[in-house]
Amino acid sequence: MTKDAIHSRVVSLDKLTDLRETWRSQGKKVVFTNGVFDLLHRGHVTYLAAAAAHGDVLVVGVNGDASVRRLGKGPERPIVAEADRAAVVAALRSVEAVVVFDTDTPLALIQHLQPDVLAKGGDYDASVSDPEDPQYIVGSAEVRAYGGTVTTIDLVPGQSTTGMAEKLKNG
Repeated sequence: MTKDAIHSRVVSLDKLTDLRETWRSQGKKVVFTNGVFDLLHRGHVTYLAAAAAHGDVLVVGVNGDASVRRLGKGPERPIVAEADRAAVVAALRSVEAVVVFDTDTPLALIQHLQPDVLAKGGDYDASVSDPEDPQYIVGSAEVRAYGGTVTTIDLVPGQSTTGMAEKLKNG
């Protein structure tokens, strides 16, 4: 994939709106997921490929740097800047488009995109309906309200950015 092809997959909200309309007119099923994707590893790649398998097009929301800092991942996070994280995710074969968001949650992005499928990792629970529960999937009620589905993807054991960052820090 060329540098231009990678950068063309990192899109603004306006461009995402245009793409969504094109995909709808083509009858494509759109899947959405989101995350930090700092220090991309096998767990991320496996997760994104599995999410993509739930539809025709995978859109990934990448937390912006300010959003990551507010998530409490640690003072050194993110390790990789948002533009670089977005480009690396966009280079994956399973990903059609990447959009960076700076809000604390991707709710507004999900409401705007209205994906057919909302996917999250197995550390969340698609059956939880209480937004205060840490396993609640943000946007799940909204996606279900318009007829979409919510699914979880099994995580790859032993694969975590936090674990990798600790290992790098401590040697």
